[in-house]
Amino acid sequence: MLTRTLAVLSIVLSTLLLPVIGTTATAETIIGKVVGVHDGDTLTLLDDSKTQIKIRLAEIDAPESRQPYGSRAKRELSRLAFGRSAAVQVQDIDRYGRTVGRVTVDDVDVNAEMVRRGAAWVYRKYAKDQSLFTIEEQARDAKAGLWALPEADQMPPWEWRKMSKARTK
Repeated sequence: MLTRTLAVLSIVLSTLLLPVIGTTATAETIIGKVVGVHDGDTLTLLDDSKTQIKIRLAEIDAPESRQPYGSRAKRELSRLAFGRSAAVQVQDIDRYGRTVGRVTVDDVDVNAEMVRRGAAWVYRKYAKDQSLFTIEEQARDAKAGLWALPEADQMPPWEWRKMSKARTK
């Protein structure tokens, strides 16, 4: 909890002080062991103080659990990170209280690797790293992961969530 509070405080202070100092403060890095994988873009990290922190992988969006390729995306993230030491470069705290960041395991950028394996889309709404778009295009051309599915099943998660929400109304 303290780590999450410090992350939020760091982001708030950076935002407030940016106009004053004219430069961005260095983002926090959280180190810990991945103890849970919830889906293809969310995991739980156990830090040194034994605090569990829910991490949302920044700039990518994996298929939802009930969406085509959803369970396979979760499996890919598990293969990359579960039970291993990870570093999270914090970018934000989302509206659900999750820490949003870039995850690195054994010098592998997990966020980019999920896109490379065709297990996630670049989240257009939040993407800052332009190289992710090239990685996604290469995965699509290679028909990696979800890109091997029939075209009708290659629906970006943000569109799938919108459709699902409309169906429940």
